[in-house]
Amino acid sequence: MRFEGKRILLTGGAGGLGALITDRLVAQGAEVTVMDRAAPRDGVPHLQADLSSSPGIDAAAEAVATTDWDVLINLAGIQYFGPVESQSADHVAASYMVNLVAPVRLTQAVLPSMKRRGAGRIVNIGSIFGSINFAHFATYSSAKAGLRGFSQALRREVAKDGVSVTYIAPRAVRTPLNTGAVLRFAEITHMNMDEPAVIARRIVDAIRADRRDVYFGFPESFFVRLNALAPSLVDGALAANDRKAATLFAPAS
Repeated sequence: MRFEGKRILLTGGAGGLGALITDRLVAQGAEVTVMDRAAPRDGVPHLQADLSSSPGIDAAAEAVATTDWDVLINLAGIQYFGPVESQSADHVAASYMVNLVAPVRLTQAVLPSMKRRGAGRIVNIGSIFGSINFAHFATYSSAKAGLRGFSQALRREVAKDGVSVTYIAPRAVRTPLNTGAVLRFAEITHMNMDEPAVIARRIVDAIRADRRDVYFGFPESFFVRLNALAPSLVDGALAANDRKAATLFAPAS
């Protein structure tokens, strides 16, 4: 697709990766509006929203429902790394709200206009973790797995309506979303982490090329296929890293 004159709504567009995606889209002629708690840089139109709560999501959906958006990009996300029993109840709820419920509700808000016009694109930014469900990222992985499933089901549902659905799954990206513990985990397990500028370019390129399902990185993209066919093999391959991760949370002796 061509971006000139396209009205694009981008959630999480004020963050490091989001700002880079915004810059690329604007440079190619798109009319980008950023939905985020914080205002984006450079005077990009902004819709302030809290996507971590049901009332906040309802307000955000209502705010966008009256505009004829050409593209919705669901980028906003939060992450928890650690033993699942240590994640607070509030953070568990927020994780599913931001990573899964908000994309679904915003899709509901923009879809009627897209169907009426017979054109539009929903872009859901998932994660490799949504296909290879990592220990100590349980809520993040499961929310992204849900987003992947939603994207596939939605694509089948709206195929006759002229609306396209793109699901993009980057591997780990060096952004402020990563805590110090995540960075230590990446170091001791030799986990690949991509630079935000590279991922921003690849996301925009995938949307422009009308891609359907996109998985970034090797060997991660290979393990996505292997995990779908033989998850027990992936269990064994990840076991050593899971043990290393557990040491980060062991009580001090």
